[in-house]
Amino acid sequence: MLKNRMMSKVNKQFLIEHKAALALVVMIIVMSCLNQYFLTWNNILVILQQTSVNAVIAVGMTFVILTKGIDLSVGSVLALCGVVCAFLLQWMVPIYLVIPLTILAGVIFGGVSGTIVTKGAVQPFIATLITMTLFRGLTMVFSDGYPVATSSDAFAFIGTGSLLGVPFPVYIMAVVFAVAFYVLKYTRFGRYVYATGGNEEATKLAGIRVNRIKFAVYAISGALSAVAAMIITSRLSSAQPTAGTGYELDAIAAVVLGGTSLFGGKGKIMGTLMGALIIGLLSNALNLMDVSSYYQMIVKALVILIAVLFDFKVKN
Repeated sequence: MLKNRMMSKVNKQFLIEHKAALALVVMIIVMSCLNQYFLTWNNILVILQQTSVNAVIAVGMTFVILTKGIDLSVGSVLALCGVVCAFLLQWMVPIYLVIPLTILAGVIFGGVSGTIVTKGAVQPFIATLITMTLFRGLTMVFSDGYPVATSSDAFAFIGTGSLLGVPFPVYIMAVVFAVAFYVLKYTRFGRYVYATGGNEEATKLAGIRVNRIKFAVYAISGALSAVAAMIITSRLSSAQPTAGTGYELDAIAAVVLGGTSLFGGKGKIMGTLMGALIIGLLSNALNLMDVSSYYQMIVKALVILIAVLFDFKVKN
């Protein structure tokens, strides 16, 4: 009897830790049976390229959620950084300066959210709801509500180029995940991020400056939203003022599906990759089956609901 209970506990723990990977495998098998074109090399590359933007944003969201926060402003930061990037290119700023300056802009915008959360002691949901509206408004003001065109072949490579037959955004996604994996697993900052979300009061008593950690994760989220902005702006050859609308939903879905707890302090960056791939596979499969984008939104909402309910059940 004791052995059976132990085995049951081990099996349950295994399912909890690997739920994203298992869900991904099941989805691949089911979708391959439903559509013969799903598991082709060309479609796999399409999925990876389409997933890259959400995956990059989701990495930043993972850092934030690990500290028991949330960042609703990622889509607006993406749009604003895209406009900043496009204007820099129009002003003939060299591309080797455009890239770091755009990322710096993302850090600043993310830092605004971090400052409101830490210095203003405002709940992350409210703070980033404010910055989401603020940055979207600034985007409309600076762009006058119109797309801002770009005309740089070198910059276009970021979103449309390929190396060895693999789209360049996939390489960007891989590098972002590799760096994030290293930071969270092997650095002091990564341990502090987990500690802040796991038990903030104990972390403070240990002498760790929690507010600095919180500020840093929002800055990271802003920086990665800027990276995603450059991919999209490059791909479209213009910065769209409405870009990024609803992207916070996909990013949160990827993080939660990947096993990162909304209660903070628990989660893995590779789980976020699995979650982003699940969202990408789901969108691709629904497109192949000619499912309306309206219904796709409903499906994504249900997927998030299931993941959140599962998270709450495990917590309790």
